[in-house]
Order: sequence, then C-alpha cells, then structure tokens
Amino acid sequence: LIGALGLLAVGFSCGGSGGGITGGGESPTEAYKRLFKAVKAKDTEAIKAEMSVKSIEFAKMAAGRNNTPVEKVFENGFTATTMNATLPEIRDQRIADNMGAIEVYNSKDSRWEDLPFVLEDGKWKLAVGDLFAGTYKSPGKGRDESAREGGLARSDVPIDHHPDSL
Repeated sequence: LIGALGLLAVGFSCGGSGGGITGGGESPTEAYKRLFKAVKAKDTEAIKAEMSVKSIEFAKMAAGRNNTPVEKVFENGFTATTMNATLPEIRDQRIADNMGAIEVYNSKDSRWEDLPFVLEDGKWKLAVGDLFAGTYKSPGKGRDESAREGGLARSDVPIDHHPDSL
C-alpha cells in the first residue's frame, strides 16, 4: 500500500498547468525559488543543497577541468536566470514520474530557459548534471519550444506565473 501511494504521488503529472505538486508538498517551482534565494545570498552550501547528486558531481568535474574553485562554478546556480535582480517570471511546470521542468525567463537574453529538475530523496533539485549525464528524461516539451515549433512569436505565449503573484 505504501509503495502504491508513493507511485501515485510521484506519478501525478501537472501537464503544464502548474499543478500536480509532489515531493513532500513542494515543486520544481519552489525548488527554483530556493535556488534563486541561495544564489542572491551567495550561499554556496545552500546552492549545493538545491542541486542533484549528479549536478554536484558535474560541478566538481567542471571546476577540475577549468582549474576553478568549485564555489565559482556554483556561483550562479548553473542558470543565467539567477542573475536577475528580482525573481524572474516562472511558468509551465511539468512533472512526469521523478522528473520535472519549469520555464524561467532570462531577461538578459530575452528568452525562456527550460530548467530540468529531479525528485531526489523527497526533494526537487536542479538536474543540470543529470541532463549532461544523459539520465534526465524530459517530462515533455516546454511552452516556448512548442510555440517555436508552431511558429508563434514568444510574445504570443501567455505567461502563467509572474513573480509578484507567487
């Protein structure tokens, strides 16, 4: 029974609506908000707490290759969206099994970034390392990718969540 309940909770999908929260009542959106706060506080340990095991391994490998302190690699949390002065717009949360994704607006490049998350030890964590390791499976196309494939301009795609409304 416990296993069936666990599978039901983890398998609940939001289908891009922003619902279907799993992982102890949290979501990829909440995980991103914690990551953003940790980056702004320049708190490397808090940033690492929001990273999957494979993302931490990836950071260590990148630091070694570039002869850079690992703290420098974690500095922006592997996404340019954390360079915004305020929490950027977040939309299109998708969850399938233990994989999730959200789109976060990168105002510097004027584009949406589709950020990967994985449910690890009951907590959603940024899964950049999982993506590079080939173990991340997308929970489905993001709204920006679908819009580009359908020929819609980015401005034609409505925004679900604005940081002021979260």
